[in-house]
Amino acid sequence: MIYFLEDDNNIRNFVVYALNNTGLEAEGFDHPKEFWKAMKGQKPGLLLLDIMLPEEDGISILKRLRNGAETKKLPVIMLTAKGTEYDKVLGLDIGADDYIAKPFGTMELISRVKALLRRTDKEESLAEYRKGSLYICPSKHIVRVGGEDVVLTLKEFELLSMFFENEGIVLTRDEILSRIWGYEFDGESRTVDVHIRTLRSKLGEAQSMIETVRGLGYKIGGGHE
Repeated sequence: MIYFLEDDNNIRNFVVYALNNTGLEAEGFDHPKEFWKAMKGQKPGLLLLDIMLPEEDGISILKRLRNGAETKKLPVIMLTAKGTEYDKVLGLDIGADDYIAKPFGTMELISRVKALLRRTDKEESLAEYRKGSLYICPSKHIVRVGGEDVVLTLKEFELLSMFFENEGIVLTRDEILSRIWGYEFDGESRTVDVHIRTLRSKLGEAQSMIETVRGLGYKIGGGHE
């Protein structure tokens, strides 16, 4: 089940129809109170969330979800007319797994929804990785720096896991987009850069382990930019 919280009736109805028409089960809500009421019953597998809403804005809703024991790992795609880098970084910092600015293409939206669902459902590796003060266990979704737990969004966690699985190998932005997002991104590499920046900030003293290889991409290799 996919929930879509959007107060614009035309957008909400169209997106719900499009998702249902592709074999996905979706339900829309125009007010946060209706969404929270539904959350007391069936929990969705993914949430499409607008920022500008009556009663309670999407940023506040996302914060509540990430602070809830049962919803902290709920996949969330921010779907909003706000498309500036600041708004993207804010949403990603709080815990959004993806960010789509309006206006958007229906096929792109469906592709990104399916890609996120696939990543959420796939079986995770049983490997554990340690490098310096950084520890990651993909199967248990655990990341620690200096023994302290670090909370990452789904995409940040997948990025870090991918770097460790390819330790010493430079991953280009196009490769990262294809493997993490699961679709072509028309050359907009800034999305990768934004996620890397927020991931580094959360890793604290271990952030320098994600090395920038200028003109190419990123790798786990230590050192500074």
